Amino acid sequence: MHELLLNRDIYTEFLQPQLPQAKRFVWIVTADIKDLHIDVNGSYQPLLVVLDDLVRKGVSVRLIHAKEPGPRFREDFDQCQALIQSEAFERILCPRVHTKAVVIDGSLAFVGSANLTGAGIGAKHADKRNFEAGFQFDTPKDIQSLMHWIDELYLGEYCKSCRRREYCPDPIIDHL
Repeated sequence: MHELLLNRDIYTEFLQPQLPQAKRFVWIVTADIKDLHIDVNGSYQPLLVVLDDLVRKGVSVRLIHAKEPGPRFREDFDQCQALIQSEAFERILCPRVHTKAVVIDGSLAFVGSANLTGAGIGAKHADKRNFEAGFQFDTPKDIQSLMHWIDELYLGEYCKSCRRREYCPDPIIDHL
């Protein structure tokens, strides 16, 4: 499957139905992350609560983003003890990240223009959300290539030759 998703379809066809169903792992890469809420069984929950529930169920979560989130996101984060305490939650900040991608269990992925925000992912009102596009796919070769790239980013492979370290508040690799 290789399916184009536009605007709210990113939320209704991918994020909302698929993310809470993850069984093994979720990898998220986004430039911007805000106080996004997801409808889980008729109840809107902050994304962080959904991720916290996944971690409590034994799902590993990796979050890579480009800048520090705002205060409402941080308030939600402070309430998510599994995200704070579990080694199953990994988070890094890299100011060079502009990619928007989600990989679920190594079997389904989304890559597109949408940041992980209500306006970006399509969870806000139609007159307030961004115009976004992306693809969801389950092609093993493409998912493996994406996962390899995310893993290199997460492990700091790009830090070794980065010429933007002066803008990095928390380098993945401290000593080069």
